[in-house]
Amino acid sequence: MEKKDPYASLRIKEFNIFLLVRFALVFAWSMQFIIIEWQVYSITKNPLSLGIIGLMEVIPAVSMALFAGHIVDQKEKRNLLALCIGLFSLISLGLFFLTLPSFVEGWEQKTILYAIYALVFFGGLLRSFFGPTIFSLIALIVPKKLYPNAATWSSSTWQIASVLGPAFAGLTISWIGVHWSLCIVFGLVSISFLTVFFIKKKPILNPKIGEPVMKSLKEGVRFVYKTKAILGAITLDMISVLFGGAVALLPVYAQDILKVGPEGFGVLRAAPAVGAFLTMLITAYIPISKNAGMKLLAAIFGFGVCIIVFGLSSVFWISIVALFFSGVTDGVSMVIRQTILQLKTPDHMRGRVASVNSMFVGSSNELGAFESGVTAKLMGTVTAVVFGGTMTLITVVTTGIVNPTLRKLDLTKDLEEHEKIE
Repeated sequence: MEKKDPYASLRIKEFNIFLLVRFALVFAWSMQFIIIEWQVYSITKNPLSLGIIGLMEVIPAVSMALFAGHIVDQKEKRNLLALCIGLFSLISLGLFFLTLPSFVEGWEQKTILYAIYALVFFGGLLRSFFGPTIFSLIALIVPKKLYPNAATWSSSTWQIASVLGPAFAGLTISWIGVHWSLCIVFGLVSISFLTVFFIKKKPILNPKIGEPVMKSLKEGVRFVYKTKAILGAITLDMISVLFGGAVALLPVYAQDILKVGPEGFGVLRAAPAVGAFLTMLITAYIPISKNAGMKLLAAIFGFGVCIIVFGLSSVFWISIVALFFSGVTDGVSMVIRQTILQLKTPDHMRGRVASVNSMFVGSSNELGAFESGVTAKLMGTVTAVVFGGTMTLITVVTTGIVNPTLRKLDLTKDLEEHEKIE
């Protein structure tokens, strides 16, 4: 077999531009989310409020997901992404004004809190479009034989931004405060908006333009349900992330348990992304397509163990190590899942399939945040995190037993077939 080029997709100019757009956007989004978490917990001192942030984003993201996928499959992808970024810049600008000293002094804290929740809600609406648009655009920039490689580098870029965004947010909160930190977020979103126009418009590959919405949505859901590899992978990941959403409680750990301040909070928040990023770099050189199902199950089992260790730790460096390895295992899961989606999804259905995936996996982060907030309120923070990790382990073992299709999944043949076509 021909030797793999780990940098193959990076040799495409438009893909590099796309990565720059994604980096600036994800850096800004993750930085903004951290700043919001810090500000809201500082106002309320209630872990449930952190769960509400997640709920405010997940409600619109889930309710709009399938409709967003239909729109993405019907529209030109470059301009749609530019529109989403432009609207996101308005949300960032709104949060910047909400933290102006004159606003903070003149408004009641409850009013400011509700306004933040409202902007997070509108961000959730936008997020339902971001995932399917980005997923579809990648497939129009790189050839099919490079999908796994492109997915690895795209996910790695996401992880780099996720590493730097939270860490930088922790530092800027300490150095220049919440208000001017949000100004930096707005600047990064603006850079992403301007850069996206260096990507050319792409053809619309859907042969059913103007298809009735309900018929289109049913076709997308039916495809995911019939494709057991996709259904099994995203269902397993959804449940594990739902119960393993310990990162939503990091402000509580940073402020009340580990007592490490905003700088320590940024380090804790970045640790999982560092682990995931390093894992993805390795997978660019060492593909993990062989026995992918068993590797996916093992990775998510390891993720659950790491969450339990983190929950029980009261030592800063142990907490960092546990979160780092939770990122390593999550990185393996992400690469396998993205490869499955890219290889198994027809071009004309990418928006809808990505939307179903975002309903299962993307939104489970926010549902997991809400679950963590509620269980922390009822059980206590440490017990809630350990409970979530334990439920993840139970889910993996159960899935491995009852779903032999996922357990035996191997992507090697799919990759070889795409190479022959190219």
